[in-house]
Amino acid sequence: MRHPLLLATVLCALLTACEAQAWKPMELKSSITHPQPMTGLVLWPGEARQRHQTYGETIQLEFSYCLPCKVVKGCRDDGTIEYDWSWFDSILDDVSSRGHQLIARFRYEYPSSRDVDGNRGTTAVPDYIKQRDDYSETFADNPNDGPTWYADWSNAELQRFTLQFYTDFAKRYAHDARLAFLEAGFGHWSEYHIYATPLELGKNFPSKAFQKEFFEHMSTVMTDIPWAVSVDAGDSHYSPVPDDSTLLALRFGAFDDSFMHKGHELSSGGGFNERCWQHIGKEACWQTGPCGGEISYYSRNDQKSFLSPDGLYGHTWEEQAAKYHITFMIANDAPRGGIATPERFREGSMATGYRFVVKKCETNGAATRLLVTNEGIAPIYRDAWFAVGETRSSTSLRGLLPGEERWVEIPAKGSNIHIVSDCILPQQTIEFEANINLKKTLFLRNNRTTGKKRNGMATP
Repeated sequence: MRHPLLLATVLCALLTACEAQAWKPMELKSSITHPQPMTGLVLWPGEARQRHQTYGETIQLEFSYCLPCKVVKGCRDDGTIEYDWSWFDSILDDVSSRGHQLIARFRYEYPSSRDVDGNRGTTAVPDYIKQRDDYSETFADNPNDGPTWYADWSNAELQRFTLQFYTDFAKRYAHDARLAFLEAGFGHWSEYHIYATPLELGKNFPSKAFQKEFFEHMSTVMTDIPWAVSVDAGDSHYSPVPDDSTLLALRFGAFDDSFMHKGHELSSGGGFNERCWQHIGKEACWQTGPCGGEISYYSRNDQKSFLSPDGLYGHTWEEQAAKYHITFMIANDAPRGGIATPERFREGSMATGYRFVVKKCETNGAATRLLVTNEGIAPIYRDAWFAVGETRSSTSLRGLLPGEERWVEIPAKGSNIHIVSDCILPQQTIEFEANINLKKTLFLRNNRTTGKKRNGMATP
């Protein structure tokens, strides 16, 4: 019995060796020529529409505030929320018509805004809640930003609705390629603060108990839509997040709507923003959730100057984008200055997010395998696959961190190697870098196998 067993063992070893030898290098050339989908600098729809001819190809994303009251029409006796999503769909259609995806942020409070009913500071809470006898909003003149009405967070139906709204939103838009990311939160602009108005947790701002429930709920329902909250949720005065290890472990990103302002960094002597970044994700939330925000409006020139080669307040855009692993950043006013030319804006966009590079490409005649790395500053947060023609790999590129490598195998052979994703628009393309020269690859492999000696030592 020993001899047949030995023979089988030898045959298995030979077959394994033959299989390994069957993989042969393939030549592959590809380059990245434009900002990648779901990354880059961001314009508002109005600006994007106006500047489409000159800046349309420098961006992939647009941003818009969104109002719950515009899509909610009522509530049935059994608690079912009645919707008309046409208002939101029209925003998605407008943005996607330019080949861009939307970053949406739903909000209740916006100081001085007339967007809801023409009156300053009206909340975007649905009317059916406002009409309840047990619902009572508060008002503040808010000397910093103007008149503001505040949602009544003591009301149980407002709390229930808020959770149910995001459940229903996720069911409808989880696989809608017109939507890239969702931003969520509370307070002014959903930025997790109500500066200049006295804070009353459980009244004009959600209680910390409800906030915890909200984060846990979002983590459950937003499994397919990458979502983010303001870095101000790292302020324990407002938020339970920095003191709760279970919340810190959830998968969400962060946005900073005063990015690169004069006192942003701890080294500046201020550092509130940088401290919040540290508190909200222990500097690692970017690994599982998209990070971005908006260039500061603290000075009228911040947005117009942040792309300067000399930087802003001692820091360049590329430096700060890399430090905070930025995937997207609103810079709506930048084109209005003289620095952010279309070419410079494109460069600024390409300094964000992921950047896929193929280091090896091999085939065994029936399949193709690639060794892929990410030379960007953040991962891609939605699924994307390498493919040959219509045949995809089984391994997604989602979550491939900067500097990491991942083998990807496609059960097909061919030269039409590209990246596909169900999460981008038909007009969009995810590119990759590759400069694999077949002759050079074979030369290096032959050198390794022949073991030529240099200085009396065999080469590895």
